[in-house]
Amino acid sequence: MAPRFFCQARLPRSDFPKALALDETAVQHLRVLRLAVGNAVTLFDGDDGEASAFIKTIDKKNVSVEISAWRNISRESPLTITLMQSLATGDKMDLIIQKAVELGVTAVIPVRAARSTLKLDGERADKRVAHWRGVAIAASEQCGRNVVASISAITSLNESLISAGILGIMHPEKTANASVSLVNWAQQYRGEPLTLLIGPEGGFTDAEVALAVGHGATVINIGKRVLRTETAGLAALAILQSHLGDLG
Repeated sequence: MAPRFFCQARLPRSDFPKALALDETAVQHLRVLRLAVGNAVTLFDGDDGEASAFIKTIDKKNVSVEISAWRNISRESPLTITLMQSLATGDKMDLIIQKAVELGVTAVIPVRAARSTLKLDGERADKRVAHWRGVAIAASEQCGRNVVASISAITSLNESLISAGILGIMHPEKTANASVSLVNWAQQYRGEPLTLLIGPEGGFTDAEVALAVGHGATVINIGKRVLRTETAGLAALAILQSHLGDLG
C-alpha cells in the first residue's frame, strides 16, 4: 500500500493529471519516510475518497505531486458512534484517540469529570486539542480511513450531556436502574447515532451518574471486570463493531 497523507485543501476529482503542492505537515511526514521522486502516494482530504499520485518534485522545503486518479473508496463503519471520553492523564488520551479512530469512531468529545486528574484550560487546552486532532489524522492515514474523526474542544460533563442524543454511560456498578449489556442497548437503536460516555481514572461520582441518567443515559456494562478508562471505551467500540458493525 502506498503511503497515505491527509491534505487540508480539497483534492481534485477530475481532469487528470493534475499537479499539487503538498502542505507543510504532509511534507514533514514524507521526509520522515524518506520518500523520493517517482514514489507513489495516496492522498485524502476527509471527504471519504482518495487520490492516486506520485512525487513529481522535491527539495528542502517543498514537495509537489502529480495526481492521476480519484477513487470513491469508503472504509467507514455502518455505525455512527461518538466517544465522550473523560480526560485521562499522560499519554492515555493519545492512545484512546488513536485506537478509537482505528475502531471506526465518528467523533471524540473530551470531557472534564469531577475525578479527572488531568486539568486543562485556556491556551493549554487549545494546544492539547490541536495535538489530539493531529493524532486522529495520523491514525486515519495509518488505518486507511478517508474520513477523519472530529475531536471536539474540551467541555464540562453537564455541557456535553445537553446534546448527547442516544447515550450510554459505562459504569461497572449495578445501580437501582439495573445496568444493561452494551450489545442489548445498542441493538435497540440500530441505525441511529450512539454516544458512549466513559469515566476518568477514578470513575464517575454518584452525582455524575445521576446527572447522565437525568439526561436520558442508560447505564451499561460489558462484563464483570472493572476496566481502566483507556480500556473501557476501546473495548466497547470493538464489541459494537464486531456485533453490529464491520469487524469480524
